[in-house]
Amino acid sequence: AGVAFGRSECYLERYLERPRHVEVQVLGDLDGTVVHLADRDCSLQRRHQKLIEEAPAPAIDPEVRAALHAAAVRVSREMAYTNAGTCEFLLDEDGQRFYFLEMNTRLQVEHPVTELVTGLDLVALQLAVASGRRLDDLLDRAGDGLRPDGHAVEFRLYAEDPASGFLPSTGTLEHLSLPEGLPGIRVDTGVRQGDVVSPFYDPMIAKIIAHGRNRAQALARMRAALAATRIHGVRTNLD
Repeated sequence: AGVAFGRSECYLERYLERPRHVEVQVLGDLDGTVVHLADRDCSLQRRHQKLIEEAPAPAIDPEVRAALHAAAVRVSREMAYTNAGTCEFLLDEDGQRFYFLEMNTRLQVEHPVTELVTGLDLVALQLAVASGRRLDDLLDRAGDGLRPDGHAVEFRLYAEDPASGFLPSTGTLEHLSLPEGLPGIRVDTGVRQGDVVSPFYDPMIAKIIAHGRNRAQALARMRAALAATRIHGVRTNLD
């Protein structure tokens, strides 16, 4: 630490062998009001990067969930945070103890699952807060947060080769058919058939998000959406 940073103080952090990655979406306004917009589970990862996310996080005791929400609101309120942000935590294998990991001071890739279970447009809320609007006027809530409606799952569709450790795959999207229009399915993408996946940018092709009245329905809709997706020209993580 002394050689690398010029200061020899060190933090000791507990090593968690089988943690879950659980995060809480927060929103703060210019008047100091901070609310949480429920939580997400982002434990399914590869190369230490998120791959599948869902909201709300499944199988968490109500007391632990409430404590996660309270911790996220507290840390945001203490620093007078304004904007949308995400407080990330590691939940221990026992499902009872959690540890603060970091805060992302922006919208994240997985924000659509929160939008679907809250019915909110987080981009619009960011703009409204930045213009001075108060959260009390923008949200219909109880206490410090909102109660999610149903369940949502997001799958990040990447041009990458699972057989090669999920390394990026480059080439032309010779055929691209995404499952737009299916019940409960949202697709966010910035590419079209014929576009080239280059080595210079993130190889994400699309985000496919499924919403249902419960987790089982959301997963069933996601399976149908993935089965209807067709891509040729690059290797992907679709299978």
